[in-house]
Amino acid sequence: MAAVNATQVDYWNFLFTDLADPRTNDWFLIKSPLPLLGILAFYLFFVLSWGPKFMKDRKPFKLERTLLVYNFFQVALSVWMVYEGVVIWQYYSWRCQPVDWSRTPKAYREARVVYVYYLAKITELLDTIFFVLRKNDRQVTFLHVYHHTVMPMISWGTSKYYPGGHGTFIGWINSFVHIIMYSYYFLSAFGPQMQKYLWWKKYITNLQMIQFCCAFIHQTQLLYTDCGYPRWSVCFTLPNAVFFYFLFNDFYQKSYKKKQAAAKEKALSADNNNDGCAKDLNKAIELQREKQKAL
Repeated sequence: MAAVNATQVDYWNFLFTDLADPRTNDWFLIKSPLPLLGILAFYLFFVLSWGPKFMKDRKPFKLERTLLVYNFFQVALSVWMVYEGVVIWQYYSWRCQPVDWSRTPKAYREARVVYVYYLAKITELLDTIFFVLRKNDRQVTFLHVYHHTVMPMISWGTSKYYPGGHGTFIGWINSFVHIIMYSYYFLSAFGPQMQKYLWWKKYITNLQMIQFCCAFIHQTQLLYTDCGYPRWSVCFTLPNAVFFYFLFNDFYQKSYKKKQAAAKEKALSADNNNDGCAKDLNKAIELQREKQKAL
């Protein structure tokens, strides 16, 4: 038994200490996967089970000020990460970039941005919690929950094992999209009077799909370019990029294309009704004229 326990400890240390980047491994919520898994377990339990039951017989929370502060924070954080990405990537190869394992200020700066991106993914779990508390159940879709569950796990692995290099492009472009997305949420939190200025909502989904296409193209370069960044990472990034693209495309089709088709059909039906009314009116006028002639 002691030998089995010792072997298990060796495997644990090998996976979560020996293979990890020693620069980031002792940072908050990095060393062990258990705290993150606990957070995600609570998140899933709340948004899929306990939260909806708790809100069933209650009025939705408004949370106007909370949402204003939260969305402004996400916009500001995303702007900072995009800025840091621009500064870091000006020295990088867009074709293939290895991780800088040194302890120089530049290398630590890059690792810090990757780590902050990971923490940002954890804070974004509040998106779904706010949906539940406001009883916006239609927004708690499989796409939304899957995306918010997977991204913290991926960014945890990146922060722990490869905090920098080629993979940071995904976080950089994702942060840019989040500037637009959380700006929309920030403005919409002001109330219905802002809706007439938010006509560009559907283009956020288009931007998200473009993001996955860019990430896919950028990651495929690892298949034929060797710079020291692990090629096996494409086994995670490429399928996820494709899966996310089709999920977001399906959401776009259901949310916007079908609504447009329904609106056109309704307008066509209204035109047909108007034509029918016009014909009936013309017939009534003709009958009236014929009666007058007979008299």
